[in-house]
Amino acid sequence: MKTAVSIPDAIFRETDRLAKRTKRSRSQIVSNALAEYLARHSADQVMEHMNGALAQIDEESDSFARVAARKILNFEKW
Repeated sequence: MKTAVSIPDAIFRETDRLAKRTKRSRSQIVSNALAEYLARHSADQVMEHMNGALAQIDEESDSFARVAARKILNFEKW
C-alpha cells in the first residue's frame, strides 16, 4: 500500500543515508522501522486486553479463591 506521511527533514536525510549505505529502499527502511515499533508496543495491547478480560470476571465467582488465599497468607511467615 502506498501512503504519504510527513517526517522531519533530519529523519528523512538519515533514512536516505541508511538506505544507500545498506542498499535498501527508503520504503523498506521505513516499513522495517514501523514493524519494529509496532512489535515493541504490542505488549501494551495484550495488557489492555488482559485488563479488559479481568474486569469482566465476576468477583463473586472468585470468592473461594480470595478466602483460600487469605488463609494461606495467614500461615505464611513474613
